[in-house]
Amino acid sequence: DAGSAGSSPTFEFLGQVLELLRGVQRGSEDRKRSLSRLRWALQNEETQQKFVRLDGSIRTLTGLFTSSLADLQLEAARCLHELSHSSVPAVAEACLPVTSYLLTYLSGHSLEFTELCLYTLGNLVVESEAVRKQLLPQGIIPVLASCTQSPHEAVLEGVGYVLSQLLQAKEAPTEIIPLVLDSALPQHMLRLVCSGLKAGMGAAVEFAWCLHYIVCRHKDNAVLLALGAVPALTSLLLQLASEIPQDVPEGLELLVCPVLRCLSNLLAETDCQGQHQDGRLLIALFLILQCFLQQHPFLVQECLWLLNNLTADDPFFCSTLLSLDLLPALLQLLTCSQMARLLVLTVLCNIAEKGPSQSQRLLQQRLLPQLLPLLALPDPEAVGQCLELLHLLFLHCPEAAADFTRHGGHQALEQHQSTPELQERAQALLDTARQPPGA
Repeated sequence: DAGSAGSSPTFEFLGQVLELLRGVQRGSEDRKRSLSRLRWALQNEETQQKFVRLDGSIRTLTGLFTSSLADLQLEAARCLHELSHSSVPAVAEACLPVTSYLLTYLSGHSLEFTELCLYTLGNLVVESEAVRKQLLPQGIIPVLASCTQSPHEAVLEGVGYVLSQLLQAKEAPTEIIPLVLDSALPQHMLRLVCSGLKAGMGAAVEFAWCLHYIVCRHKDNAVLLALGAVPALTSLLLQLASEIPQDVPEGLELLVCPVLRCLSNLLAETDCQGQHQDGRLLIALFLILQCFLQQHPFLVQECLWLLNNLTADDPFFCSTLLSLDLLPALLQLLTCSQMARLLVLTVLCNIAEKGPSQSQRLLQQRLLPQLLPLLALPDPEAVGQCLELLHLLFLHCPEAAADFTRHGGHQALEQHQSTPELQERAQALLDTARQPPGA
């Protein structure tokens, strides 16, 4: 959100606001100065609400905004921008008469003017469904698609901001996302996200979140898949992982996060499984984990979600994770956080589920002793996933049951015999562990 810095004077009386408006309407020589003072006044929330209730206030601003005098036009745009910051829907709706002009002027004569129009639009659509419903038939989607051709990073970032606000609206899944997918925007969004490291981080971040809002709120992502979103985002992660310097650039995590989420959700669609088997993606994930673990630990969860979706139904990624010797690095994440622990256990279950060979390789990493402290945690979800992993290991490698008992596993299981949601599975594992070898 492009807000103005600094504090603004609080206009306590309606008369003072009215006097500023009259100064603007009179057309006197100091009209620009009155307009400038009005802009500062409109940084105050109470003043905003008083102003839009004044007769002719928005009509006057619209007249100046559409005038042929560039300096007055720009100052009027700044006033409208201040109004757009209001969190009161009535203020945004008072600006309805100006929306068509804001769209028209996106091909404006100056960079600052175009930016102001974009961020004013973006701010207005946040607060008012009426504004959004008016902008759609006015053609905001094709206009934004056209703006993605701009050579200016600031304009591209502004376009991404407007689009991200639209895509987060409650009616987006039914009324906005279908229009976006039918436009030229998806291919431009992918292009701008994937060229982010060269063209500009700001725009790439905005459009990456736009892609995320589409993928997570739309059931059928055939358009993005047909455009090659999965290989494109995979290549971007490979590039990111190979180029991250020791001092991670500020804000890079804001790009990595939505890219991970998009790829994870797209891979969760059954059409994708088995089509994009690139083992380098696993290396990239662990490099990203290593880079962001300390400063931005929330990305651990995002990486593990993607790793889970990669290994869930795909033996290739399970085998590759083991053959690349990435298991020790994965096991180190068991202590990261509650959600990380649960996801690591889920990935281990995905691997063990693939059969005796993979289960045996898990056991070779001294996995069983590392599971014992997890069984003692006051975390039913993690304990439950731990029991599921033990079940798979005992099933595919019966000798693991006896080994687990030797490590004191039966005592760890016995403590869950009185936990309603865990007792049945704990008892089944105890029965298996107590059977004589070869039974």
